Amino acid sequence: MHAYRSHSCAALTADNVGEKVRLSGWVHRVRDHGGVLFIDLRDHYGMTQVLCDPDSAVFAEVEKVRAEWCIRVDGEVKARDASLVNAKIPTGAIEVYVRNIEVLGAAAELPLQVFGDQEYPEETRLRYRYLDLRREKMQANMALRSDVVSSIRRRMWDSGFREYQTPIITASSPEGARDFLVPSRLHPGKFYALPQAPQQFKQLLMVSGFDKYFQIAPCFRDEDPRADRSPTDFYQLDLEMSFVEQQDVFDTIQPVLTGIFEEFGGGKSVDQEWPQISYKDAALWYGSDKPDLRNPIKMQVVSEHFAGSGFAIFAKLLEQEGTEIRAIPAPSGGSRKFCDRMNAFAQKEGLPGMGYIFWRDQGNGMEAAGPLAKNIGPERTEAIRQQLGLEVGDAAFFLGGKPKTFETIAGKARNVIGSELGLTDENRFAFAWIVDFPIYEKDEETGKVDFEHNPFSMPQGGMAALEGDPLDVLGYQYDLACNGYELVSGAIRNHKPEIMFKAFEIAGYGEDEVRKRFGGMVNAFQYGAPPHGGCAAGIDRIVMLLADENNIREVILFPMNQRAEDLMMAAPSDPTSDQLMELGLRVIPQD
Repeated sequence: MHAYRSHSCAALTADNVGEKVRLSGWVHRVRDHGGVLFIDLRDHYGMTQVLCDPDSAVFAEVEKVRAEWCIRVDGEVKARDASLVNAKIPTGAIEVYVRNIEVLGAAAELPLQVFGDQEYPEETRLRYRYLDLRREKMQANMALRSDVVSSIRRRMWDSGFREYQTPIITASSPEGARDFLVPSRLHPGKFYALPQAPQQFKQLLMVSGFDKYFQIAPCFRDEDPRADRSPTDFYQLDLEMSFVEQQDVFDTIQPVLTGIFEEFGGGKSVDQEWPQISYKDAALWYGSDKPDLRNPIKMQVVSEHFAGSGFAIFAKLLEQEGTEIRAIPAPSGGSRKFCDRMNAFAQKEGLPGMGYIFWRDQGNGMEAAGPLAKNIGPERTEAIRQQLGLEVGDAAFFLGGKPKTFETIAGKARNVIGSELGLTDENRFAFAWIVDFPIYEKDEETGKVDFEHNPFSMPQGGMAALEGDPLDVLGYQYDLACNGYELVSGAIRNHKPEIMFKAFEIAGYGEDEVRKRFGGMVNAFQYGAPPHGGCAAGIDRIVMLLADENNIREVILFPMNQRAEDLMMAAPSDPTSDQLMELGLRVIPQD
């Protein structure tokens, strides 16, 4: 017999009754039923109940074991009484009577329990991650992650792509976040960088004649943590193709992701039609460039109904250039209690409040209620209702100013309204391509034009587009949103040096600086670069959605905490004096 096991803890069934078996695993829990000891023995695959009574020669040894001890047992498979069968687990029809036991690894007092659903502080869970990962939910999440990555690889190969590995140590290349720098021992005073993404290398692969590339790529960015973002590193499905237009990229990635969400989505419906929404419309309708389309609410501009109205705050606001009033329809939200609750939400977000109107039945007809309705009068109120398509029992909320100052809060309010009123379909994965991103933005204080989005995107219209107003220039850049998260980002690349230099010149970067920062790619583009484009899909975020988790750390094996610390491995750590000397570095103490 094998030294440790003849079967896994999920393998035994009624067909094995009478067999001599050997199992190894962890003690999930111990139960004493009138002197008979029952142990739920757990391994990666499942659970088997083993038992030992006082007549056993090893009863005294079995009495010593505690939760999370790693043990090996030899025993005989017996059928459970029909009344004791546990149909919830594959091994529920049998139990193993212990004849011998060996402790493979005793466990000290546990800082967190593996058995049960007790919640622990995140710091405790991350410090003892190896224990946290033994929990059933975490085992399932990590198995899901592994299966998703495997399925993605198969689907990409089936789509005619080959996987290539790009460097991990490279040159610093600003891509919107801070680099992790690596000092060079052989070149004192100089630094490598961990790649924020394989962006330049995958474009160079296209110049090198590789028609289709993909990679499950590690990416490193020194970022502030969020619930849906790791502060240090993450993985993405990275792909690039030559001789393609924007729609070709969409047609390539859509069946891959559709298949993944159908395969691992737990039965939730997966939208087959992925609308293409302009960045401008997404901001207007949803207050976000990663809208949650499970929520049907669309915001609308209603400025005309407040211009010159009796509601002085909005009327005066609209006299300022670049301002507008937007409405958030709230079907079925027509109660003062709900409206007051949303007003309180706005105040928590830092606003003085949020105007509202709700429509109620007064017996002799519909009545518009709320402070705004009284101030602007019945004609304007009715015009708003008709524009928004609302009825008795509905409400609308209003925000005003320059759109960029309130769009984010409006988007949050839309999400809260959709959730609280039960309008958001929780049993669905809803996708949307966000397209037509502006390449440039202007700083209102300095008047300086700089890049608002990816500087390497091909401008729509090419060189001719760069001759006009920079703020009108749109790029062939796109994001894919799903249920309120950005899953994919990509672009058709600017592969022509003369257009690239002009694009950077508009943002105040001269040709010399572009060559210094991106010399490898710019030089390569001089030697017959093909038109190319691609995208990257966040693996961690995809698995987070599939696992129905709200925090990305629940689907990463060994994540950092909110302060970008690895409490388990004590990183970051102080370097030794010898290490600093070898690298020619000195640490300057911070005050």
